[in-house]
Amino acid sequence: MTRSDLIAKLAEKYPQLLAKDAEMAVKVILDSLTNALARGGRIEIRGFGSFALNYRPPRQGRNPKTGDAVKVPAKYVPHFKAGKELRERVSEAQVD
Repeated sequence: MTRSDLIAKLAEKYPQLLAKDAEMAVKVILDSLTNALARGGRIEIRGFGSFALNYRPPRQGRNPKTGDAVKVPAKYVPHFKAGKELRERVSEAQVD
């Protein structure tokens, strides 16, 4: 599902919302999630899952084209862990 699919689904489910309002709601939610992670926070949505940051230490990488050694700097990357309810619902959908 893409961002535009999500906006369309939200506008379809709530006809009193204009598409512009649905787009703004999705934008505010995603911006809030992004800002929370950027500040180093953790996000937990019950029944869905949690987002956290994983630290990746600096390492020595290789340029696949030339084989030259490249220094890869340390960084934080977002990590999603699915909640129990989401895992169960996905598992049930795969069985049907």
